[in-house]
Amino acid sequence: MTFKAEYIWIDGTEPTAKLRSKTRVLADGAELPIWGFDGSSTNQADGHSSDLVLKPVFTCPDPIRGGDNVLVMCEVLNIDMTPHSSNTRALLTEVAERYADQDPWFGIEQEYTFFKEGRPLGFPIGGFPAPQGGYYCGVGADEVFGRDIVEKHLDLCLEAGLKISGINAEVMPGQWEFQVGAAGPVEVADHLWVARWLLYRVAEDFGIAATLDPKPAKGDWNGAGAHTNFSTKAMREGYDAIIAACEALGEGDKPLEHVKQYGHGIEDRLTGHHETAPWNKYSYGVSDRGASVRIPWQVEVDKKGYIEDRRPNANVDPYVVTRLLVDTCCTALEKAGLV
Repeated sequence: MTFKAEYIWIDGTEPTAKLRSKTRVLADGAELPIWGFDGSSTNQADGHSSDLVLKPVFTCPDPIRGGDNVLVMCEVLNIDMTPHSSNTRALLTEVAERYADQDPWFGIEQEYTFFKEGRPLGFPIGGFPAPQGGYYCGVGADEVFGRDIVEKHLDLCLEAGLKISGINAEVMPGQWEFQVGAAGPVEVADHLWVARWLLYRVAEDFGIAATLDPKPAKGDWNGAGAHTNFSTKAMREGYDAIIAACEALGEGDKPLEHVKQYGHGIEDRLTGHHETAPWNKYSYGVSDRGASVRIPWQVEVDKKGYIEDRRPNANVDPYVVTRLLVDTCCTALEKAGLV
């Protein structure tokens, strides 16, 4: 007997990487081997030296094929088994291990938009729908578009054992969100990448494209983000650590360092409008969705909890955003003796 393993990896396309995958048939009970691929076809190598290596790092049940079949998230390695330059997961694991004693947790809110025939789902041909207002968490055929795909995606993620924690319709027609977490930095990023693959794959069956474009419709329409909720053990136990983390994210060159790596096209989304702060101005505040970083009101009341970095784009690499937040905040908390 055999089973199918869908090897999934992140390619080298710029400015925003794409997901790729291919299937390997293995004998029952076989361990998942490393596998090669043509890096010259994925913007990761030149044609004269194109072999690269897929190293399995996270596995879950394949909810589409069912049975004993699996989805396999992979890191990309060079043939000498060193991390490829596009391998952002390897950079994250180093930082996550360094600060594991602070027990960082994440919850990422992944927004995305459905497109059909070149326009957002719910947008009429040659025109625009009613202005924003009734679509967010809406109900009814005149307010919500694509729910059948969203519900199927949620079921598949749950069947795969991913830490998906919720879904909701977003502010623009055809725009939705799912949440992953709470989980550690590597786990939440692995689960989010596989959930993205499942989103693209299930939308394919409906003849719909799902995009992480941060500004899918120009004009007076909300962009698409990946709000990233973050805490450490100290932040979950005390408010001083909450403030210290917020302050650390605004020190020196840190705001620009983060924003530059929070997804291509961020200037189009972080304008200071549509519940965003300007991309080049850092701020934090309680219950303020117009700030770069929000402290939820309940956190201020309880004097402990988490913060929400509202800057990451929908197309952000979760391996990158988790690494940056852990490195910046955990370094600062350690220096301040708040660990």
